[in-house]
Amino acid sequence: MLNYQRKAIQFTSVLAVAGALTAGGSAMAADMPEAFGTLPDDVQALFGGIESTVQPSAYDGFKMPEKPWKWCHSESYQGNPWRVSVTNELKRLVDEYVAKGWVSDFEMSDSNGDVSAQISQIRSFIDKDCSIITSFAGSSTALNEAIKASFDAGIPFVTGAGAVTSPYAINVDSNYVKFGYDLAKAIVDDLGGKGNVLRVEGIAGSPLVAQQKEGADKAFDAADGVKVVRDVNGNWSGNVTKTVVLQTLATNPQPIDAVWTSGSEARIIAEAFKQAGRPVPLITGSISGDALGYWNENQDEFKFAGGALMPTWTAQTMFRVGVRVLEGQEPKLNMVIVPVPAVESDKLGEWYSSCMTPSSSSIFPVAPADPLPAEMMDAYFNNPAPVALFDYSKTPDPCEGQ
Repeated sequence: MLNYQRKAIQFTSVLAVAGALTAGGSAMAADMPEAFGTLPDDVQALFGGIESTVQPSAYDGFKMPEKPWKWCHSESYQGNPWRVSVTNELKRLVDEYVAKGWVSDFEMSDSNGDVSAQISQIRSFIDKDCSIITSFAGSSTALNEAIKASFDAGIPFVTGAGAVTSPYAINVDSNYVKFGYDLAKAIVDDLGGKGNVLRVEGIAGSPLVAQQKEGADKAFDAADGVKVVRDVNGNWSGNVTKTVVLQTLATNPQPIDAVWTSGSEARIIAEAFKQAGRPVPLITGSISGDALGYWNENQDEFKFAGGALMPTWTAQTMFRVGVRVLEGQEPKLNMVIVPVPAVESDKLGEWYSSCMTPSSSSIFPVAPADPLPAEMMDAYFNNPAPVALFDYSKTPDPCEGQ
């Protein structure tokens, strides 16, 4: 019963902002692909504000490679614990298929923020006859020719955490326009519509940054009394985030009442404010083990609003969609949207585990329920079938081995 309650609350939240994010208040653009209309209402509502990015799938009748599959993963950046955790979970899942003889091997590349290098690495994967390429794209557009080359070579291309514009990819993503809006709206509501905000964005040029900023702007622009006093890039990196926040505090003497950020650096931001001798404001973002550890030790001062963009379910949804595509289940659209579980400030104790301390930057909590359960994922495919061996309840305990 609890899972259904969570879904109902989540769906209500999506519907509450869909009108604000969609031009004219319409939940569905008139020129949406015909297949969009076959999705259940709760799934359609997940697309509020990003309807223009939805295209038909290019994989109807696509001849998929036979088992054993060679699984190749193209990373654009491994410079923070979140991305490393995604890769580790993806490899764990693929290794289960390797053990069954369904996958021959897993190969990963990392371009370290260099888009040209990522394009070259993808083309190398094509030359190696990979069966599938999963990717965290460093650009929403720059990889498009390489993605088309992958498609032409009979290799499906699946992205995670940041959509590309190519019609030849399947984007497994969340609605980051909505996520950015939700974080900003939480600030507006908490401040009573008046106050100064520091915005700490991720990596400049990332598809996620543009989408999240678009949503945040809609919420902030609607509140005349809320002012974004500075935009900085923390690169979703603890060291970079701390540096830019301290620099901002040193050069901006006016009060800062909230920090909008979408990454997992809430603890670092709080510590930067304390180091600068400034009051710790409301901080948004994605919850993490170190933030929960900091909250546990500073419950009287730590204020948080955000969601759970967890590396575990990010890897799991990308893997499961990849398997379904390889099995010829035929995605209906170029995009599979995953709801982001909400994390409320007064419920942080439900996410906290005893192994989490302020130094637990590589520990991430596990969402209590799968944000994209099988029955919801089925709606995205013409020929849905369960993904063998996958069981969300067997997601590794974040405290295991700590």
